[in-house]
Amino acid sequence: MNWLTRVARPKLKGILSKRDTPDNLWHKCRSCGEMVFHRDLVAARNVCPSCDYHMRLSPKERFEAVFDGGEYDEIELPDVAQDPLKFRDEKKYTDKLKTARTKTEQKDAVLVAVGALRGIETVVSVQNFAFMGGSLGMAAGEAIIRGAEEAVARKAPYVVFAAAGGARMQEGILSLMQLPRTTIAVEMVKEAGLPYVVVLTDPTTGGVTASYAMLGDVHIAEPGALIGFAGPRVIEQTIREKLPEGFQRAEYLLDHGMVDMVVHRHDLRDTLARVINLLVKKNTWTVSTGAPVENAASEDGQAGITASDAGNLPARLDAGSTGPAEILPPNKSNTKSQMD
Repeated sequence: MNWLTRVARPKLKGILSKRDTPDNLWHKCRSCGEMVFHRDLVAARNVCPSCDYHMRLSPKERFEAVFDGGEYDEIELPDVAQDPLKFRDEKKYTDKLKTARTKTEQKDAVLVAVGALRGIETVVSVQNFAFMGGSLGMAAGEAIIRGAEEAVARKAPYVVFAAAGGARMQEGILSLMQLPRTTIAVEMVKEAGLPYVVVLTDPTTGGVTASYAMLGDVHIAEPGALIGFAGPRVIEQTIREKLPEGFQRAEYLLDHGMVDMVVHRHDLRDTLARVINLLVKKNTWTVSTGAPVENAASEDGQAGITASDAGNLPARLDAGSTGPAEILPPNKSNTKSQMD
C-alpha cells in the first residue's frame, strides 16, 4: 500500500462527503410542486407558504404544537399480541411492523399524551398516517381506549387527531372489533361529563370514520382534508357517476353539515382552547335554569362560558362546583323548565 492509497484517498473521500447535500434540506409540496426549505417548513408547521397546503405532521410535532410550551407527558400504552392471524402477503406482517417502527420510531400508529392546553389539563391522542397508513388495529384501538380512560381518571377533556386509511386488514376481524370498542370508550368519556373533541386531518377514512372520528361533541377539520368512509374513486366506480368538485374534502363537508368548522393549522391551538373552554368550567359559577349566566374569565384572559354560549350547550353547571361541566343530553324535564 503506497502513500497515495493511505493518505490521499481517505482525505478526498472526506472532502467529497462534506459537499454532499442532505436529502431533507428541501421538501416538495404535493399540491403546487414548490420546493420549500426545511427550516421554513418547520416554522410554518408543515404548511406550504405558497399554496397553503397542509402537509402531514408526526404525533410529536402535533403535541408540541398543541400543548403549552410544547411540554407534555406521554402515556404508556398496553402491549397487544403481534400477528395473531399469522398473516402474510408479499411480506410477513411482523416484517411490515418492524419496517414501520424503524421508519416512525413508534410502536404503533397512535400515541397518547397529557399536558396543559391554555392552562387546562387535556389528554390528546394522535394518529400517525406514516405508520402503515394510520390503520386501526388492536394496538391503535387500545391506545384510543387508554386515552379515554386517562381522561376519565384525570377528569380532563379528550382530543383526538384522526388520520387513517381504515382498519388494518392484517388483523382481520380483530381490527374490526376496535370500532365498537373505541365507540364504547368515547361514550365512557361523555358519560363522565367530559368534552370529546375530534380534529379530522388528511386523510380520515374507513373504519376510523365509522367509529370514534365522527362521535365528537365538536368536529374540527384541517383545510383540504379528505374525510369519508369509502374513497372518491371507489364511489365513482360503484355509482358510475362523476362526483362533485371537492367531494369529501373538509370545505365540502362543512357546507353539508358533516363538520362543525374548518380551521387553519396556525389557528388550531387557539380554537381548541376556546372550544374546550366553553365545555369545561375552570372557575366557580352559580347557574340556575332560566337565570342569566355571568361571564367568567379564565387565567389566560379568555372569556369563559357566557350567557349566549350556555344557552347553546347541553350542559348543567351545578352551583359551587369547580370541576368540569356535566354534559347532559336534552330531556323532557330540562326542555320544559327552559320553556317555562
